[in-house]
Amino acid sequence: MLSRLNRITPRKYSIANGRHRCLSASLEGYGEHVFRGEVAESYLRKHGLRKEVIETPEWVTDGSADKVAAAVLDWALRNNATLYCHWFQPLGSSGLRHGMTGQVQNSMFEFDKQGLPKWSFTASNLLKGETDGSSFLHGKMRATHSAGAYAVLDPTSPIFLRGDTVFIPSCLVSYNGDPLDEKTPLLRAADALSREGKRLLKHLGYEVSGVHANIGLEQELFFVPREAYNRRLDLQMTGRTVLGRDAPRGQELCDHYMAPPSLSSPALSCMQDVQNQAFKLGIPLRTRHREVAPNQYELASLYGTMTTQIDQNLMVMQICEEVAVQHGLAALLQEKPFQGVNGSGKHNNWSIATSDGTNLLNVKQLQATTGTGEIFPVIMAAIVKAVFQHGDLLRLAIACPGNDFRLGACEAPPALVTTHLGDDMTSFLEGYINGSTESYTAQTKQLDLGVSVLAPVEVPAEDRNRTSLFPYGGHRFEFRAVGSSQNVSLVNTVLATIVADTFREFSDAIEKGQMPKTVAQKALRESWKAIFNGNGYDQANQAKLKEDGVWCINSNVDAIRRYTAPKNVALFERMRVLNATGCTARQEVLFTQYTGVVEVEAKCLIDMLQQHVIPSVRNTNTTHPMLPELMACVMTVKDALQELHTTEVSAERADKARVLRLETMVKVREIVDEAEAVVPADLWTLATYKDLLFLDHTLP
Repeated sequence: MLSRLNRITPRKYSIANGRHRCLSASLEGYGEHVFRGEVAESYLRKHGLRKEVIETPEWVTDGSADKVAAAVLDWALRNNATLYCHWFQPLGSSGLRHGMTGQVQNSMFEFDKQGLPKWSFTASNLLKGETDGSSFLHGKMRATHSAGAYAVLDPTSPIFLRGDTVFIPSCLVSYNGDPLDEKTPLLRAADALSREGKRLLKHLGYEVSGVHANIGLEQELFFVPREAYNRRLDLQMTGRTVLGRDAPRGQELCDHYMAPPSLSSPALSCMQDVQNQAFKLGIPLRTRHREVAPNQYELASLYGTMTTQIDQNLMVMQICEEVAVQHGLAALLQEKPFQGVNGSGKHNNWSIATSDGTNLLNVKQLQATTGTGEIFPVIMAAIVKAVFQHGDLLRLAIACPGNDFRLGACEAPPALVTTHLGDDMTSFLEGYINGSTESYTAQTKQLDLGVSVLAPVEVPAEDRNRTSLFPYGGHRFEFRAVGSSQNVSLVNTVLATIVADTFREFSDAIEKGQMPKTVAQKALRESWKAIFNGNGYDQANQAKLKEDGVWCINSNVDAIRRYTAPKNVALFERMRVLNATGCTARQEVLFTQYTGVVEVEAKCLIDMLQQHVIPSVRNTNTTHPMLPELMACVMTVKDALQELHTTEVSAERADKARVLRLETMVKVREIVDEAEAVVPADLWTLATYKDLLFLDHTLP
């Protein structure tokens, strides 16, 4: 077992070595398992290609693919990798699927005429794979008798290797060309953003070959003792506890947040190993720290191009789950594993850059590149309008099952779709609407700390607003409500699509003779209600925002319904991202995923009641007064499940699943948690919150 595990860890670090490891004081080895740059150079040169060839997508069609494949084979064999796979993102994979990706691993050899094996990996192997597409969630786009699916290499994300396998980032489409994955619409949305961004910038006097989105992701998660995890069916099957009494201590004193990682627990060494593996894969996990809840942590990477960052985040989540096992831990990526303490999110920091590397949201950089301050407010106006007009799609993009328990709970913004710009930026845009010609200058201020030995500190003019779903943070917007278990392809597909469409609207108006500033001013006036700099948790503010027409969809199920709203189908079709059939299919997938998750949770609750809770109470007292009530709880959940199974319409089934989850199961949990409070600890057979949440105190 050790030798097998060591194959997927950096060579320098053996599983059998000491508990705590750290990066050596060297940047050597960064990205050595990624086929690009200097790593790929010598292999490509051997076959007559320069390393720059694979930095643009043209190589897949210009006749270079066979040479690239030969170079990849040489690189793979040099690194003892003898298999390859097309690595894709199936629909509905967020939450339960390990790694949230699909792959079929094939050996890189064939037989010659004498029946002897020889190494072989050609362009046809590299560029395309074929598989069965009917057994994934597909929203009725496939059937068993028409099941062909094709994996097609994505040249925007680099090939990498892990262990004995070369991974080829890919898209998955049906025999008829329908996308069966999360990435194909993402790449279409990226094309739309580039196309419409280039068009608008040309009207603004700034000619570029294209634009693209950059993102940086902050991954939150829990590490819990594996021994305790193995005594929790709910955590093993669903990633969250469906019952469990609060421990005497939670996060009341904020004592876990940014506390020093403890050398007495394995969480630190686990994160070090995760960072080491990520380093070799060219994933810049720059930040690690404790989060608010006990046993909760965050790993955050430097920003990069949208498609590559998403692929890297999927791999980071998989690495976290696998490395945790090696340290006697379980990594919990679900949004709300524990009641009563904060859940986990994945902040999606988003910006737009041009082909020459200029960040359109970085005022100083944009003005230095273009020599004008007139472009920035137009871009900001377009984004504000996109948020106001398509806030329902932003809410849809985060309608993962785990967000049922997070949004608006002082750990994530409420379901109100607003953007915080800060008083400084808001004042600038108000002046812009009223005809001001002044350029925006990001303000700062000096803090005098009142201590002679401490230098004054320069800080931004604006404070942070944690209650806005999509605040501007200087150089970027931060989508704060994304769930920790999510594949963020849908999130970024929506962002790219709605902004691209607003860019299109602006260009259309300019081409009809309107001045860019007039177009931007009109957009800001019509969308101003989406700008909110106050406290989004305040009930009075929430009521006022709803009255003003700001998008607010509290139910995940209702948010999923927005996929097929006529305006949204028209949007996706107009931007060539999805057609009506694709929107309907993806809505069906999300309904199925939501209902399926709730069904698994309900079954776990029934089993835990029958196999643990009721026997524990009975062992305390065979005539305990809570026994009839607990047995009635079992029947209540069973009846609700039966009603789910007899409901045929997927949306109605999801509605009933939501009631089961947020009403019926919550009431049952209250009764069970009362029982846990009165059963002696030595008779309670389930791992408790105390067992699960305090690594620093419960492990030797």
